[in-house]
Amino acid sequence: MNYANYSFNNRIPAPREDAREGSDFIDLERLLAMGKRQAKVVGIGAVAGLLLGLVYLQTTPPTFTASTSVLIDEGMNKMVDEVSATPVNMQTDAAILSQIEIIKSARLAAVVVEKEKLDQNTNFMDPPKSLASTLFGYARSFLQVFRSTPDVAPGSSDLTEAQRKEMADTQRKQRAVAMLQDNIIADRSGRSYVISMGYRSHDPQLAADITKAYADAFVADQLDASFDATEKAAVWLQGRLEELRTSSQKAALEVETFRAENGLAAARGETIAEQQLSDLNAQLTLAQADTAKARARYEQYRTIVESGPQAAVSNSTLSADEAGNPLISELKQRYSSVSKREQEISSGFGPNHPQAVALRKEQADLSNQILRELSQLSETYRNAYEVAQSRETALRNSVSEATGQNSSANQAQVRLRELQQQATALSTLYQTFLSRYEEASQQRSFPIAKVRVISEATTPRGPSSPRTSMVFGLALVLGLLMGAAFGALNEFNERFFRTAEDVRERLGLKFLGYLPLLGSSEDKKDAGKTKTPQNGAASAQSQTRASEAARRRAKMRIAVDAPASMFAETLRSTKIASDVVLQDLGCKVIGIISMLPGEGKSTVAANLAGLLAANGAKTLLIDADLRNPGLSRSLGIDADQGLVEAVVDDKGWHSVIKVDRQTKLAIVPAVVRGRFSHTSELLSSASMRRFIEDAKGTFEYIIVDLPPLGPVVDAKAFAPLADGFVLVAEWGATPRPLVRSALNAEPQIANKILGLVLNKVDLKKLPRYGAYGSSEQFLDRYSSYYVDKSEAKVKVAS
Repeated sequence: MNYANYSFNNRIPAPREDAREGSDFIDLERLLAMGKRQAKVVGIGAVAGLLLGLVYLQTTPPTFTASTSVLIDEGMNKMVDEVSATPVNMQTDAAILSQIEIIKSARLAAVVVEKEKLDQNTNFMDPPKSLASTLFGYARSFLQVFRSTPDVAPGSSDLTEAQRKEMADTQRKQRAVAMLQDNIIADRSGRSYVISMGYRSHDPQLAADITKAYADAFVADQLDASFDATEKAAVWLQGRLEELRTSSQKAALEVETFRAENGLAAARGETIAEQQLSDLNAQLTLAQADTAKARARYEQYRTIVESGPQAAVSNSTLSADEAGNPLISELKQRYSSVSKREQEISSGFGPNHPQAVALRKEQADLSNQILRELSQLSETYRNAYEVAQSRETALRNSVSEATGQNSSANQAQVRLRELQQQATALSTLYQTFLSRYEEASQQRSFPIAKVRVISEATTPRGPSSPRTSMVFGLALVLGLLMGAAFGALNEFNERFFRTAEDVRERLGLKFLGYLPLLGSSEDKKDAGKTKTPQNGAASAQSQTRASEAARRRAKMRIAVDAPASMFAETLRSTKIASDVVLQDLGCKVIGIISMLPGEGKSTVAANLAGLLAANGAKTLLIDADLRNPGLSRSLGIDADQGLVEAVVDDKGWHSVIKVDRQTKLAIVPAVVRGRFSHTSELLSSASMRRFIEDAKGTFEYIIVDLPPLGPVVDAKAFAPLADGFVLVAEWGATPRPLVRSALNAEPQIANKILGLVLNKVDLKKLPRYGAYGSSEQFLDRYSSYYVDKSEAKVKVAS
């Protein structure tokens, strides 16, 4: 350890909350350590759970379960499915769940009770009870005592014997029905249409019989339900058919009456007005086409005529193509011949040749003749155009008149179609109900059950419960959970110092080391022995007291008698800490304090002083616990005067000192005579200061065993005289909050604490509390450096 820079002004950081506790992550390492520490508690819980499971198996009668399977027909509720908008799978699920509820119903259970006479079956009515149900019955009977409800029904005293018997039978049947409902099992097999049905009973044969009876009752109930439903449906459909027939006939009569009143007689699916309008539209379309054709032809010929004779000759081909105009064709041919001859003569004899001139004159005459013929044709086509136009106008007026008539008819047809739709709907509904009535009539004469048994119930060969493996498994799990809960409670209540990390993180103090537990097993054995000779001889009692005193003295000398032990090594760490921190002081006054009585501070003070003296340092050990001088008692010092007399009489330490012959350790004991309550004033007095100052001139170390900080203020009173304090805490016993609050309340002591020593450490349990990789996990390896004879020394001394 490096203590070179350690001082009161350069201390370990202030205490902080455990980082693991404030973390948002689960510390698996810490959880494993907790499980390791509480493994024994969890194991005890598991054993307790297994024992409870064994008790349950031994006190619970076996239960047998007989089962059967019934198939639900897919065509169930067919009459409803045809008109329902609900998906088929939803209807199927709902229907099967409904069947399961019917199986569990009280009505079906009452049918089974009545059929099998179960209310008169003693084996059924009085089954063997388990220990748990028996205890529950006792508890319920006990609670009934505190209820104000009378056991006898009001007015029952006025009933006759027959009425009372009938009431008793009814109550017995109701109880049998309730027992059936409690033990019947019905569930759907996967997504199939099969329902698994079973019954639990202490008697396997009884379970099989009741299961068979349930299956038969369920099939019969379905058959009766189908018959009743068909009967009711047929009666209802018959009444509805009469209403539908009358309504359908009335609607058809209204259609025909309205058609006749509004002249809506129809042929080929259309009214007369509609047919007339259709014909006129067709004629109008043809007339429009003829008018357009005549107009185009007239315009063409009129244009030719207006263009003159020459244009008439050029366009005469059009007129020649018209049927009934051979003259124009002949004139056109003559004109072509004359023109050809005129061209031949003009080219041979010149254009002024008399024959050429005569031919040109003939051409002009032919042109005028063709023009006159075309003019006559143009006039003819104009007349034809005017006739076609007149016909079109007449047809258009007829169509307008017919359209007006058809519009009135269409308004009446809207109402007619409404009446026709109503009549058609009533007719269709009547036909549907008629077909269903015929089906219902057929089913009424021959009802078919929608359920059939596909697996008969047989006598079970073995009990279904309690299952040994399952009970032990659940008991083990519950036991483990119970043990884990108690272990978690123990960990939650863990508020004590266990490791060096606890000291540093919770208090911010220097950890000086572990002091192992001394002679615990031997003390328990001797304590047991001291109880036996209560009426024995006085010599035996005195021998026992002497043995205890010797053992206490041996504990005060562990560091001297076993200098190579772990106990002595921890005290050497304490010496080094004081030497480093108080290195500038010639004499070091060190107070040994604790929070609670019995934490072993006197043992630590005596051993630390003995170790210092054995190393050759002049050491003075002062027992300043004046109200309970455990140090002086444990050392076995028999003195007439002590610290109180030396301080009160101002005699100095020379007058009351006791010296250990082996180590030359000087001891100032405490002698208590009566009750002395002003110890704090004594320790803070000027005489005490002179006493300490006088001792500093002689000794190198002054070890002062002070009272605990919790019950008294003596340590606080002595604080100004001390150079440093060593805090002793009992491993697994001193509460952390107590130490933290005490140090926060006493800063004059907290600022002088050299470090903390954990005393009475169980080295076997210590590794369970250390983190993985911490020094506590390697105690076995450290042991090779220790020659731990502390236990042996204590036993030898005893």
